[in-house]
Amino acid sequence: MTGLSLDAINALDQGGFVAALGPVFENSPWVAEDAWRSRPFADVSELHRAMFSVIEKADRAVVLDFLNAHPALAGKEAQAGEMTAESVGEQASAGLDALSPEEFQRMGALNAEYSARHGFPFVIAVRGHTKESIFAEFERRIGADSETELQTALGQIAIISRGRLDRVIAA
Repeated sequence: MTGLSLDAINALDQGGFVAALGPVFENSPWVAEDAWRSRPFADVSELHRAMFSVIEKADRAVVLDFLNAHPALAGKEAQAGEMTAESVGEQASAGLDALSPEEFQRMGALNAEYSARHGFPFVIAVRGHTKESIFAEFERRIGADSETELQTALGQIAIISRGRLDRVIAA
């Protein structure tokens, strides 16, 4: 669903709100379900803050489950055609749908190493990145401590989710 006005978003019942905004946070419609209670929203920034605060208020186990709901870059979900439409478009925008066999193998190794080290997949707002810059970020971030990476991943999700909201809500 795209092109909804903020007034229309504010008027939706909970089911409609979740249907419209559930995909904003990857495989986590519970975020929209909880944020619905904070209506009405004065602007898209307030809506985004309300949605993101649902995650920030969650306990650590829920946050880790939330992070693990995100697909690995060019990973098994992509190969199996099981990613959300939002993720497919985002990963394609950075050329991750057209990796060479060597790049695909490198991406798989980095995904595995990162996930083993930190306990959740590498998350990056890929729009505006190239596959080369994504590889560079992977290399830079893989050695960070896991708490720093958790915060970095959440920051990247904030960017991703705001972009998704901006594509759903008509200006």
